[in-house]
Amino acid sequence: MIAAKLIRKLHRWGALITFLPVMVIFLTGVFLQLKKDWAWVQPPTQAGTPYELELTWEELLAAAQGAAEAEIASWEDVDRLDVRPDKGVVKVRAKNRWEVQIDLGSGEVLSSTYRRSDLIEDLHDGSWFHDQAKSWIWLPTAIILCGILATGAYLWILPHSVRRRRRKAAT
Repeated sequence: MIAAKLIRKLHRWGALITFLPVMVIFLTGVFLQLKKDWAWVQPPTQAGTPYELELTWEELLAAAQGAAEAEIASWEDVDRLDVRPDKGVVKVRAKNRWEVQIDLGSGEVLSSTYRRSDLIEDLHDGSWFHDQAKSWIWLPTAIILCGILATGAYLWILPHSVRRRRRKAAT
């Protein structure tokens, strides 16, 4: 029974140590699961002119600059482009997390919305906290959670095996 006491202590301490990172992972995971269903997390993709790639780079930049809240002055302010030819739209993601959706055929700004999903992903994988958080916090948390799973299984099986042994000894 000394082993059972040690395992119970390890199980409790593991749960306590991992509580905060696990809560961050679980809560952000819920948001990420709902990102396509909840415009607050990720703006829905608008429909443009499908398969009409008429814009030049300069016209695309000018259209993105038309959304003042995105604060795009040059290509240096752009984090990435997400081109969806089947929907006829390009998503211009600014470094300040604003997303400007532009019709590929007309150059019209279809949507300009703050995009929270990238921030939530950074929180979820630990990179928002520090570059080394993935290695020094999230990885040990995952390893400790595997230990909690193993000790939890042992603690669940233990009373069943003790009862079984007692029944055998009584007969």
